[in-house]
Amino acid sequence: MNWHENKRVLVGVSGGIAAYKSPALVREFIRRNCDVRVVMTRAAAEFVTPLTLQAVSGHAVRRDLWDAEAEAGGAGGSGDAGGPGDASGSDVPGAPGARGDSGMGHIELARWAELIVVAPASADCIARLAHGRADDLLAAVVLAAADDVEVTVAPAMNRRMWESAATRDNLATLAKRGARIIGPAAGGQACGETGPGRMTEPEYIARELIGEAPPLLLSGAAALVTAGPTWEALDPVRGLTNRSSGKMGFALAQAARDFGARVTLVSGPVALESPPGVRRVDVVSAEEMFEAVMAEAPGADLFIGVAAVADYRPAQAAAHKIAKQGARMRLELTRNPDILAAVAALESGPVTLGFAAETENVVANARAKLEAKGVDVMAANWVGGDDGDGGGDGGDGLGNGGVFGGDANAVTLLFRGRREAEKLARTDKYRLAVQIIERVAPLVTRAGDGDGDDKVAADDNGGDAGDGDKVTAGNNGDAGAHAGAGARHRA
Repeated sequence: MNWHENKRVLVGVSGGIAAYKSPALVREFIRRNCDVRVVMTRAAAEFVTPLTLQAVSGHAVRRDLWDAEAEAGGAGGSGDAGGPGDASGSDVPGAPGARGDSGMGHIELARWAELIVVAPASADCIARLAHGRADDLLAAVVLAAADDVEVTVAPAMNRRMWESAATRDNLATLAKRGARIIGPAAGGQACGETGPGRMTEPEYIARELIGEAPPLLLSGAAALVTAGPTWEALDPVRGLTNRSSGKMGFALAQAARDFGARVTLVSGPVALESPPGVRRVDVVSAEEMFEAVMAEAPGADLFIGVAAVADYRPAQAAAHKIAKQGARMRLELTRNPDILAAVAALESGPVTLGFAAETENVVANARAKLEAKGVDVMAANWVGGDDGDGGGDGGDGLGNGGVFGGDANAVTLLFRGRREAEKLARTDKYRLAVQIIERVAPLVTRAGDGDGDDKVAADDNGGDAGDGDKVTAGNNGDAGAHAGAGARHRA
């Protein structure tokens, strides 16, 4: 297992002083690209607040088996939409809030989870799980989990409680049923005694279950990402837009976060939840996105613009709905600002990478945009209906190769000052985002490293990173790969 796999993890928190480690455990799983939900016992809430765990997980925390609203709505407040590229969205069978829910939230949580981690697991909680109790939400979820759901228990208790025969028998029962036991560690305890019973450290638990976290290639960096479509109002009812889902941009925001960046996501109207830990700014029109980007860009070290920004907008939006009249209608359009070109033109500005969505002459058209906009890297993104230059899957019947709104994409990276191109094969958008960030990260000067202040920029107005989004991200490539590409970088 590794952090590329996007595991669905349910973290159960029982009562004990070690509950203060639970937010850190949630963060460690999120760093490893896991989608995390949290269930707490009532006793756990005496040690750590549900609001804290909601903040770090990005989803409401479930506590009560008798929550009528949550039970009626599947998983209720625990969230019903997954992040980019994950399997937790509302269309996924068994996902919290998915269509076809049983109407019983604890059952849906058990169906949703691929991995259940009870940490800390108090002596009382372990006894409940061993004896098949179902009178609180956490125990009921574990009891209802399918046989192929991995259950892990991280004990935390006083050393004498740990050494008792009852606790050992209960753990042996859980292990016999296939549960994995991690810990406990030994050391000083809150009661003043010393010995085994401390909850194993969150980073170790996550590493044992998921694997190593992605390297912090962007530690200390601030990343700015744009995603989704824009909406250019024609009248109060209708407008000009596109079918961008925002998935590629959200995947890049998530990947940048996983590599250690502080991420701000400027998004057009989409039906996606923000990746936990990502600051989000919602906009509607291209002009709003331009203003938001230009306001945030000066403080960014990495600017990735993935939004599919409309090139044109109606010259004048009607105050009222336009009535149907003759057989033809003439619509006057005016040019929207080119965000990618504007960022690339900033004096001492960021490194820029743009996405060029093309249906023919993909590489040639992308290279022309690379030069015309003055960006450092252009991702040629094929969106035709058959397998083609940028990678396709035979299409979705809509003439875009399954890219718009789909979960997979492929790009070819073109670097200014370098003739050869790098093709990134078709894969899910999160994995592709990881590959892109890996190529961009070396260009970003970390806070405090040397006297540099290099930025990575990105924007839209030129294509779609795979689902309608257009990515721009900086890249100097290898040392010396771009003659003159760093001329505009801050130093």
